[in-house]
Amino acid sequence: MLPTAASLQGRPVPNVTIKTRKGSESLEIHTADLFKDKTVVVFSLPGAFTPTCSATHLPRYVELAATLKANGADEIVCVAVNDPFVMPQWQAEQHAEAITMLPDGKGAFTEAMGLLVDKSAAGMGKRSWRYAMLVKNGSIDKMFIETEAPGDPLLVSSADNMLKYLNPRAVAPEPVVIFAKPGCPFCAKAKALLQARGVEYSEITFGGAITAITLRGVTGHSTWPQVFVGGKLIGDGEALQAYFDGRATA
Repeated sequence: MLPTAASLQGRPVPNVTIKTRKGSESLEIHTADLFKDKTVVVFSLPGAFTPTCSATHLPRYVELAATLKANGADEIVCVAVNDPFVMPQWQAEQHAEAITMLPDGKGAFTEAMGLLVDKSAAGMGKRSWRYAMLVKNGSIDKMFIETEAPGDPLLVSSADNMLKYLNPRAVAPEPVVIFAKPGCPFCAKAKALLQARGVEYSEITFGGAITAITLRGVTGHSTWPQVFVGGKLIGDGEALQAYFDGRATA
């Protein structure tokens, strides 16, 4: 049986030594040092490269990393019972440089938390149950543990729920996507505007499978750039400026 969130709150986090890697260098992280004098958001998941973890859990923490830090988190840590060779590869694939990866290879940290579970039925062996916690100066301030239910629930340990706990009034930024073309001065101007506004964005660049037909098919326009905010087409660079100025766009 899993421990309750209430039973863990107020306790110090386990003090264990974690072996990890940075490039080709082997390192040791002492969790007592990792959490000392800091406010740390921690989320733990069953495993790197697994479906829910790769499609939803980690990506949303990556997306909200800057917002979580703006609302009180000094660091964001991802824990998984994986070896120190797997976690950096997963971090690179997920573009998760803003997240500190903690490869709990032997499961020592997770077992000390009381959240090591047997996932042999899924061919995974001993792994972490999905949870999130806020740690302040080495002590667990708030704990979110997913309920024991069929499937792979992801509700309370989500990045959005953690942000809501940190600041109930915080608003998660809407995703921004820009279709751009190399060498396009209007695209460069639009990206500079986004950067000046502190807006993180994903860029879909002309070339390869991304053609002018792609642009017209997705946006209905043939001019570069075209910008989406929160799934809504804003338009070209002038429309983007108008959007930020609060003016109606054509």
